[in-house]
Amino acid sequence: MTGAGGVPSEAGAAVGRRIGIGLMYGLWRPRVLGAWRVPSAGPVILAVNHSHGIDGPMLMGTAPRPVHFLIKKEAFVGPLDPFLRGIGQLKVDRSAADRKAITDALGVLAQGGVLGIFPEGTRGEGDFASLRAGLAYFAVRSGAPVVPVAVLGGKDRRSRLSPAVPPLRTRIDVVFGDAFEAGDGSGRRTRKALDEATVRIQERLTTHLAEARRLTGR
Repeated sequence: MTGAGGVPSEAGAAVGRRIGIGLMYGLWRPRVLGAWRVPSAGPVILAVNHSHGIDGPMLMGTAPRPVHFLIKKEAFVGPLDPFLRGIGQLKVDRSAADRKAITDALGVLAQGGVLGIFPEGTRGEGDFASLRAGLAYFAVRSGAPVVPVAVLGGKDRRSRLSPAVPPLRTRIDVVFGDAFEAGDGSGRRTRKALDEATVRIQERLTTHLAEARRLTGR
């Protein structure tokens, strides 16, 4: 489902949010903290740590607004391709500069939507230790505020379904942080400005993650 100019529509993402709510609350036990920190209107970027295979759907089901996630193209296979497109998700080729994905993501923000990004680029420890430059680019280019999100829990026991997902009915904490501006206010988009923004973002994300762990005891 797409909106003006081929940009995925918020209506599609709203459908995805309803599906996410049903699945995530039906299969796991999410505890959401700080959702009020997500701006109620206007463009925003959710920067999410990535250690579970369900982090994307979990955010779709627990965020207070519909989210358009940048998702690796490998996930868009078979019937999942039209499904993911239909619920407003964005396909990205991580092996190269994907101009269509960049245009679509900026289009979501230009229309006042919510863009979800895993700044680490792939699933790992989920500690924000290594960030790719994409988040800084989108934040500086669009001027949208960044909200850090920590998804914690479910790694202490192995799931019978898959090691990539938490055991069913596990409590998962989703902690939203304070929104912040990634740029320095100058509007510069130079390589130096993006590098500085990446450092600034990493400091804010790691600080939020430490606070979320302290708050939840995870």
